[in-house]
Amino acid sequence: MNPILSTVLYSFLGIVLCLLGYKIFDIATPFKLDDEIQKGNTAAGIVVSGIFIAVAIIVAASII
Repeated sequence: MNPILSTVLYSFLGIVLCLLGYKIFDIATPFKLDDEIQKGNTAAGIVVSGIFIAVAIIVAASII
C-alpha cells in the first residue's frame, strides 16, 4: 500500500477509536465529562487526558 495513504488511514482510524473510547467512558460515568470540563473541573480534564493517552497507547500497539 502507498505509505502516504496508509498513514492517513491509520491516523483517521486512531482518531476515530480515541473518540469512541472517550464516548464509551463518558457513558460509563454517572456524570457528563463535557459539562464538568465547562464548569472548570480540573480533575475531569485530567481524567479525559488520561483516557485519550490510554486509548492512544492501545491503538498504537494494535496497529504496529
